[in-house]
Amino acid sequence: MTTPSSNTQSNAQGSFGAMLQQARKTKQVSLEEAAAELFILKRHLQALENENFADLPQAAFARGFAINYAKYLGLDATKVASSFDAAYPNELKAQASNNTDTPLRPMGTLQRDTHNRIRFNPLLILAVIGVIVLAIFLFRMVSNASKENNEEPIATADDVSAIEQAQGAAIEDANGIGASGSALNLGGASTSMAALDMTLTDTAVVSITDASGNSLISGAQTSGNYQLSGMPPFNVQIDNIDNVRLTLNQEAVALESYATDKQASFELAP
Repeated sequence: MTTPSSNTQSNAQGSFGAMLQQARKTKQVSLEEAAAELFILKRHLQALENENFADLPQAAFARGFAINYAKYLGLDATKVASSFDAAYPNELKAQASNNTDTPLRPMGTLQRDTHNRIRFNPLLILAVIGVIVLAIFLFRMVSNASKENNEEPIATADDVSAIEQAQGAAIEDANGIGASGSALNLGGASTSMAALDMTLTDTAVVSITDASGNSLISGAQTSGNYQLSGMPPFNVQIDNIDNVRLTLNQEAVALESYATDKQASFELAP
């Protein structure tokens, strides 16, 4: 009595790449259109359909791509994920377990399974913020004292920070809306750093940059808790708000007020 080969069993269960490709063709969607909707590179979607695992990022990210792609095409995401896990080569899994360099390293992300990752001390962050606020306060006190005494201004254009120059260039109208289209309250705008706490209940594509252009997080993220900090306002883009909970300085952000078809793109400031 003979037993079925592993290839026969795999064909019986179905190829997840073929399922994805067939569903996309049935939906009459091109790879370019799917990539634009999912914020996933076209070559990664092509690699999923061809089951070319060497052209994909690490297993956790590639698996998240497969799940999001399946949901977008109306397939059973659990079935596709199981088929992906079964097809993923063991040698790539071994490489991933020995590779400590991830393609994305979000600022302040909580990592429970790594040992060589930098840990952020909340007290140290608060101390840095306090020093920045104190420096700005003292700078403004000196500037005001100089103006009252009809002396030369201490700060020149080269001494003013990039953020203060941006605030000075913004034109405020009667509604308090700056020239850039963002809500700017120039009279009392805060130049202190702000804290963002983000919880993902499922895989989602999230991109957040701060006012200085620093990318705090970008791309597909797996479920978990993320602590970020930067200079507001923040530019936030989320592909599915149902999987994301966001707070700014411990105040919940109503993502649904910014969303269209579960996708949100907006500026966020305290």
